[in-house]
Amino acid sequence: MDNFLPIAYFEKNFVPFKDATISIATHALHYGTGAFGGLRGIPDPANPNQILLFRLDRHADRLSKSARLLNFDLPAEKIFATITEFVKKNQPKTSFYIRPFVYTSGLGIAPRLHNIEKEFFVYGIELGDYLSPDGVSCRISSWCRQEDRSLPLRGKISGAYITSSLAKTEAVESGFDEAILLNSSGKVSEASGMNIFIVRNGTIITPGFEQDILEGITRDSILTIARDMGIPVIERPVDKSELFIADEVFLSGTAAKITPVKRIEMYDLKPDRPITDRLRAQVTAITENRDPKYKDWVFTVPL
Repeated sequence: MDNFLPIAYFEKNFVPFKDATISIATHALHYGTGAFGGLRGIPDPANPNQILLFRLDRHADRLSKSARLLNFDLPAEKIFATITEFVKKNQPKTSFYIRPFVYTSGLGIAPRLHNIEKEFFVYGIELGDYLSPDGVSCRISSWCRQEDRSLPLRGKISGAYITSSLAKTEAVESGFDEAILLNSSGKVSEASGMNIFIVRNGTIITPGFEQDILEGITRDSILTIARDMGIPVIERPVDKSELFIADEVFLSGTAAKITPVKRIEMYDLKPDRPITDRLRAQVTAITENRDPKYKDWVFTVPL
């Protein structure tokens, strides 16, 4: 457990990470009745006495809305304040990832969201690159992305990630780095835990919300940045065959940041990725608080 930050927030207290444990009878463990968030933090390159958190307000708001889907009233302000205090108590010295989690903490055996206790915890782990920044290979998964009519896909519901887990393992065990899931209509949806973008003729194209994607915060950031840079952006359905002929393909997410795709199935993509590279450089500058235009996206936590 050397890579985990030493202090966790658990059952309304800050405790040593090793002491933050749950019962084997915990409801969420059996039924996937939890929801999580994830955000990155880095020591400020310009000031070693503070930590930079990227879009903390958006992450807190999304988790609060995910909690609502679990019949749990957890204000975004509470999440925001808890994460801020969590960072202060851990005093991280390197790049790290924060995992806040809401869940049904009761010990009942009936699948339900009413009349059962809910809880909220936060822990963290040191984290560099989640995927290779040089590019990844992808396969089209045999598993289908769920539909919003069967799962509330606007939230990061923990039970939904069985599909991501199946797809990721299928991809890795068949010689690829990552999986791309199609939705029930056969259109491109997302990767195992990332949104997906393609570039064709200088235009960025990405599946819209109606394609059963997660409302990614990094995705939203990329769309805003691209428009500000004057790069055309279209949100629309994407066909599988478009992946193979795209000029560029990249994945986005809090852990993955912006990760280029170098091969999909048997098709090698172009090694030159001018738009992906521009976006990566800009996102890095923003997260390091070097671009005053996006200063409101970066939250500083003094140590």
